[in-house]
Amino acid sequence: MSILQGKKVLLGITAGIAAYKTASLVRLFIKSGAEVKVVMTPASKDFITPLTLSTLSKNPVHSTFYDKEDENELWNNHVDLGLWADIMVIAPATANTLSKMTNGSCDNLLLATYLSAKCPVYFAPAMDLDMYKHPSTKSSLENLQRFGNIMIPATSGELASGLVGEGRMAEPEDIVSFIEDDILAKLPLKGKKLLLTAGPTYEAIDPVRFIGNHSSGKMGFAIAKTAANLGAEVYLVSGPSHQIIKHSLVHRIDVTSAQDMYDACHKYFANVDIAILSAAVADYRPKNVATQKIKKKDASLIIELEPTKDILKSLGEIKKNQLLVGFALETNDEVSNAQKKIEKKNLDLIVLNSLRDKGAGFARDTNKITIIDSDFKEKSFPLKSKKEVAKDIIDEIIQKLSH
Repeated sequence: MSILQGKKVLLGITAGIAAYKTASLVRLFIKSGAEVKVVMTPASKDFITPLTLSTLSKNPVHSTFYDKEDENELWNNHVDLGLWADIMVIAPATANTLSKMTNGSCDNLLLATYLSAKCPVYFAPAMDLDMYKHPSTKSSLENLQRFGNIMIPATSGELASGLVGEGRMAEPEDIVSFIEDDILAKLPLKGKKLLLTAGPTYEAIDPVRFIGNHSSGKMGFAIAKTAANLGAEVYLVSGPSHQIIKHSLVHRIDVTSAQDMYDACHKYFANVDIAILSAAVADYRPKNVATQKIKKKDASLIIELEPTKDILKSLGEIKKNQLLVGFALETNDEVSNAQKKIEKKNLDLIVLNSLRDKGAGFARDTNKITIIDSDFKEKSFPLKSKKEVAKDIIDEIIQKLSH
């Protein structure tokens, strides 16, 4: 799966002959799993039609602030477009547009959107040989990169004028590859391996029944996706859960019982950099599991339980350079109990949530957490979606790794 999966890509097209290649570029972005919107300069419509690009992108194409011929036409808000995008790509970027971008000129919708964009901006120069070599163009290229924009270098080849040399826009396939490689190279968890547990465990009573809990796995799966999107290779050990995740960097290992999870964690722990144990592991299991379904009787049923192995503590005892993160779901003396777990289980961080907090706990889409480190420093967060909570947790881990 491409790192562009789920990204919002805003493609800006200017008036160069290479604009005809943007049909292929849009298709490649879509194929990578990105959502694409297109902004064109008015003159670029002489080289490729908005109809083609809107059909391929499945979104309206914008080229003016409003349609003068339609009195009911709404204003195309350049600020909204700029804020919508995760990535802006200007291809082809002509000498004229490069100069305007450098000097802050704002005489069309594309330039206004560029000046409003808060996301990374990539630009792919395209022009004739002499224009490309002109000192003013070189100055524009240098200044735009100094501003923080990312240049996708032009290539050499036959140009529209018939000359052969530098100034040819990179091919669509190379533009997409360049952006993917650039994003991956900058990801803060690139090259890191992460062990993550999620969901409940089921402890068999007989072939039909089990002891379990209400954990859905939503929190753990959100952490897995967030970490993978930041470049980590994730080994997700999941108890029984209906959650689904599709990511090339996430390896899902399905388990059922606490013993299964214990075995899986010990299999992968030695080779990871980070371990986050968010699963709700059963503390006890039936000492004797019936081989046949237990029949209902009038008399009460007594099931003798024995403790399961403490996975988190066992990893804390053997950890070397790994960053070990635990979870604590408490109902009373929350902070005190979490601090005891940090010491007892040799943790670097613990993520605390309380069942007394409205909106937190099992099977919800929200959570409210406090993160405590090994020095007992606390950082509390308000109620958020589990996706946002996952980002907070991973951000704290990245900060810890950087120290």
